[in-house]
Amino acid sequence: MKFLVSAILLFFLQACTQKYEPIKTSSMENTEAKNNPYYSRTDTTKLNISNDEWKKILAPDLYAIAREAATERAFTGKYNEFDEIGDYYCAVCGNHLFRSTSKFSSSCGWPSFFEADKEGVYYKRDTAYGMDRVEVLCKRCDSHLGHVFDDGPKPTGLRYCMNSVSLEFVADTQK
Repeated sequence: MKFLVSAILLFFLQACTQKYEPIKTSSMENTEAKNNPYYSRTDTTKLNISNDEWKKILAPDLYAIAREAATERAFTGKYNEFDEIGDYYCAVCGNHLFRSTSKFSSSCGWPSFFEADKEGVYYKRDTAYGMDRVEVLCKRCDSHLGHVFDDGPKPTGLRYCMNSVSLEFVADTQK
């Protein structure tokens, strides 16, 4: 019995100490957009697309986060430790969401911003998993982006904690 308890304890301790490496990407280009007829960085028309249709278009990880409100593992997102100057768009539809000048290092494991594009996002109360949070969604396609908390820096005091998978970055040098 002691052996079994020790083995279980050892297993849990080992699982807690695993190091998760950030996802390595060779390019920040959204290759999925090429196969997405609804993707546009200029069209702001509200989309009304069924999840069945999105499932045919989006990669499984993007679909799970954007359409089913899943969350990527902390410290694994490509934009968590990323400091280039430019704009962040919805990876699903191309809607403008954030400017890099509002990004800050929160050490929470996800890219964080203190201000969002008011025309790019909207909010919804999220009481899933016994928590009371504010969900952030894309105003154009209703995709889940992450959550916003009131523990951010000045001037807004907000922390938009976003999933990298839901974001696409375009550097100022690429415009």
